[in-house]
Amino acid sequence: MPKLVLLLCAVAGLACANADAAGTAAESDAARWARQARNVTITRDDWGIAHVRGKSDADAVFGLMYAQAEDDFNRIETNYLNSLGRLAEAEGASAIYRDLRMKLFVQPDSMKAQYAVSPPWLKALMVAWADGLNYYLATHKQVKPRVLTRFEPWMALTFSEGSIGGDIESVSLRELEAFYGKRTMSRALPENGGFPKEPSGSNGFAIAPSNTATRHALLLINPHTSFFFRSEVQVTSDEGLNAYGAVTWGQFFVYQGFNERAGWMHTSSGADAIDEYAESVEKKGDSYVYRYGSAERPLTATRVVVPFRTNAGMARKEFIVYRTHHGPIVREADGKWVSVKLMQEPLKALTQSYTRTKARGLAAFRKTMELHTNSSNNTIFADADGNIAYFHANFVPRRDPRFDWRKPVDGSDPATEWRGIHSVDESPLVVNPPNGWLYNTNNWPYSAAGPDSPKRDRFPAYMDSYEENPRGIHAIRVLQARKDFTLPTLIDAAYDSWLPAFTDLVPALVKSYDDVAPSDPLKAKLADQIAQLRGWDYRWSESSVPTSLAVYWGEELWRAVSADADSEDMSVYAYMTTKTTSTQRLAALATASDRLAHDFGRWNIPWGEINRFQRLTGDIVQPFDDARPSIPVGFTSSRWGSLASFGARTWPGTKKLYGTSGNSFVAVVEFGDSVRARAVSAGGESGHPSSPHFNDQALRYSKGQLRDVYFYPSQLQGHIERRYRPGQ
Repeated sequence: MPKLVLLLCAVAGLACANADAAGTAAESDAARWARQARNVTITRDDWGIAHVRGKSDADAVFGLMYAQAEDDFNRIETNYLNSLGRLAEAEGASAIYRDLRMKLFVQPDSMKAQYAVSPPWLKALMVAWADGLNYYLATHKQVKPRVLTRFEPWMALTFSEGSIGGDIESVSLRELEAFYGKRTMSRALPENGGFPKEPSGSNGFAIAPSNTATRHALLLINPHTSFFFRSEVQVTSDEGLNAYGAVTWGQFFVYQGFNERAGWMHTSSGADAIDEYAESVEKKGDSYVYRYGSAERPLTATRVVVPFRTNAGMARKEFIVYRTHHGPIVREADGKWVSVKLMQEPLKALTQSYTRTKARGLAAFRKTMELHTNSSNNTIFADADGNIAYFHANFVPRRDPRFDWRKPVDGSDPATEWRGIHSVDESPLVVNPPNGWLYNTNNWPYSAAGPDSPKRDRFPAYMDSYEENPRGIHAIRVLQARKDFTLPTLIDAAYDSWLPAFTDLVPALVKSYDDVAPSDPLKAKLADQIAQLRGWDYRWSESSVPTSLAVYWGEELWRAVSADADSEDMSVYAYMTTKTTSTQRLAALATASDRLAHDFGRWNIPWGEINRFQRLTGDIVQPFDDARPSIPVGFTSSRWGSLASFGARTWPGTKKLYGTSGNSFVAVVEFGDSVRARAVSAGGESGHPSSPHFNDQALRYSKGQLRDVYFYPSQLQGHIERRYRPGQ
């Protein structure tokens, strides 16, 4: 037989063997997934919420991921496209620098190496995580992923901490593009269409048995995130897992929630967990060096490729990126290259995120905190033993306090190196305070328990960069008001309608009006508006005209003075209260009144006619339409001290304000011999507009009417919509 024919036969035989092997592997996967599915039961209640039960923790994770994918695979895939630095493969050139930013910190080879050394129990969970998603795709051929057609276990390590906007996202994309794209910095466009930036973060309250009617500890879980960022689930196993709460799409642990003995709530922290270093860089030959002490060190240069989608197919953009021992170079400032250093412990972070869900008391929960990888959050805790606790940010590097760590420090000075991590006891910590309550509203920790709070002068300045905020003032007022809290009265406190920011701002406006000469044209123009505000009780409601006036006036004044406040290193609140002139206050009210009249035909319009909740599609970036149905919302932005937060603004083509962030999942929990809870989520559990659970909680959400949580099987009876196994 000729050699060419022999060669072709050999190649064909090899191809057939490879095809057979691939087929066998696929068949093996399918058989393995189907076998594991038999160990899992998913029960959907009458709100569409998945109660997932598995024989083992791995079985439960498998079922949890399958159920999440049923509800909104698009959000799962998008989260991992982002965490893997592959978003541009789906969204095109606009995401190139977002992907580059992620690739500076997350490399697949590193994640695979950490997966390889993971403890067997955690590796089993990561395998189950990938298997649950892959089984969903295998049994739902109609679902077409944008990029990720197969999930691998190591990928779970790329998104190991459930915050919205993690540490990496603190790196400015504009400045990153200016440095690596060699572009001139363009003038930043106003955020939110000219609206002030919406405050981010959350509320958490814990109330000790001494302050409750039932003598059981209570917990408020109130994350303020973009809507539909997390799903509400329960996940249980025969190995002791039984967690209920909010799960960030694509993760396999309850991020904010509770088990039958303990609960936890995370709030964004003002602790400095990220530092920038101004590096003294010099080019020598074809490479770069940077000064460190009396020596020079070479910068590490690495080629990074970012694939991106185009109309003609996939393209690639290549970068040479640089790093020092501090971290990657992310921008240039004042002639220095700036590197950034942050917490990068994905294996420990994933361990902490999962193990805290099984902590059944304060001692076990605190043990998880010793991993120090919940880097951007404070934590509010309560348990069935009656303990309550405030844990400050869980990753605070120990530093030389002589330096101003709010700005880039000198990277050439060895004294700027981190010196380990502050222990839990070295950070602001409150455990079982005598006053019987504690809280955090993304403010400083120095009012966390009223008079029993940590003292500011005992901690370095970098321990917290926040100040008190209007929500903090509001929280103290409602928490100290009673000693007999119940679940209903805790809900009332969480939705208390007072707007404390306006109690300072509006009287100054009224005085400015009273001081204006009768001949001033504004005296007549604003007479009715001032009359409305003069008689206002500073409380929001759907029917409140003063709320509309105050919010539009406050936003107008905020826009007018925010740059001046920044130049004087003052908070905008403080500047508006103490520095604005009568002319500025009255001019802002005139402008706000004119805007209301222009947009709605009159300035005296009730707040609920303006401030709306609308969910039309399952898109991650939603459209809004004044002509389509929407629901009035009484509560406002947390900017003004509303504990219930609704971050709303106008959108292209709209005059009404539509919310996209704020209260997203709200739960109140009572711990005792058994756990009782109520909850509500924005919109509904499903991301599919055709589902009855796409928007079935919207009205409850807008009214603060929390529904009963079905935590125990006995509570589920009579409320079961469907019970099935994955793949059925």
